Amino acid sequence: MERLIESVLSRFRVEDGKAFHLKDHRPDDTAGLEMKKKEAAEQLQRGVDYLATQQDMLYAQDRWAVLCIFQAMDAAGKDGAIKHVFSGVNPQGCHVTSFKAPSANELDHDFLWRHVTAMPSRGTIGIHNRSWYEEVLVARVHPAIVESQKLPPKLLTKRIWDERLEDIAAFERYLGRQGVVVLKFFLHVSPEEQRERFLKRVAEPEKHWKFSANDVSERKHWDAYHAAYEAAIRATATPDAPWYVVPADRKWFTRLVVAAAIAKALEDLALHYPVVTDAQRRALVQAREDLGA
Repeated sequence: MERLIESVLSRFRVEDGKAFHLKDHRPDDTAGLEMKKKEAAEQLQRGVDYLATQQDMLYAQDRWAVLCIFQAMDAAGKDGAIKHVFSGVNPQGCHVTSFKAPSANELDHDFLWRHVTAMPSRGTIGIHNRSWYEEVLVARVHPAIVESQKLPPKLLTKRIWDERLEDIAAFERYLGRQGVVVLKFFLHVSPEEQRERFLKRVAEPEKHWKFSANDVSERKHWDAYHAAYEAAIRATATPDAPWYVVPADRKWFTRLVVAAAIAKALEDLALHYPVVTDAQRRALVQAREDLGA
C-alpha cells in the first residue's frame, strides 16, 4: 500500500520545475483509481485519522512546523479540501489563514510581510489559503495591482516577476533551514468543470454566498493565469519545497492526494513523543502515590 501511495504522489509531485509544463497534467486524472463515493469517504477518513495521529506527535515534539500552501483558480475546491483533510486535526495545533486583497497597512510593508506574521510556530501546521504566490499570479495578470503597492518607480522593471520568484524561492529555502516543512498544492481544475461549479452556485440558494461575478470575469484571463502558474512552479519547485499539481475535477481524488501528501511529509520527519526523563518518571511515581493508587 505504501508503495502504491508513493507511486500516486510522485505522479503529481514536482521537485524540479525546469521541464515542467502544465499541459502535461490533466485536471481529471485519477491515476487509474476508480472509487464509489462511500469507498472514497472511507479512504479519506483513514487518511484523516492517520494525519491526526501524526499531528499529535508533531505538537508534542515541538521541533518541526509544517506550512501547507493552497493555490488554485476559483471553484477548484481549496476550501473543501482544507475542511475535509484537516477535519480530525486538533485545532490547538493547526491554524488557517485566508489571504484577501492587501490592506492599507499591509501595502506599507514588503509583499512577504503579512505572510511572515502568519507563519506556523514549532509543533503546528499552518494552512495558507492563497499565499505569497498571489504576488506573481493575480498581480502578474493585473499589473495595476503592482502599481498600487507603493514601490519606488525604478524597481518596477521588466524583471520584477523573476525577482519576486527568486525572493520566494530563497525565502522557502530559508524556512526549510529553520525547520518549517513547506508543501505547496495547486488544485488544477479544468475550465469546463469550473463552469459547472459556477452554475451550481447560481442555481442553488445555499451556494449563492460563494458566487461572485468577478470570479466569472476572471475566466477571461484563463490562459494568462495558467502561464503565470507554470512560471511560478518552474521557478520554485524543489525537493525541500515541492509543488503538488493535484487534479481537481474529481473532489474525492483531490482530497485523497492532499491528505496522502501531508501524511507522507509528516511520516518522513520520523516524529515521536518526547522521551520521558528519569526525573519525570520519579514524579509520575510520586503522583500515583499521592493519589492513593
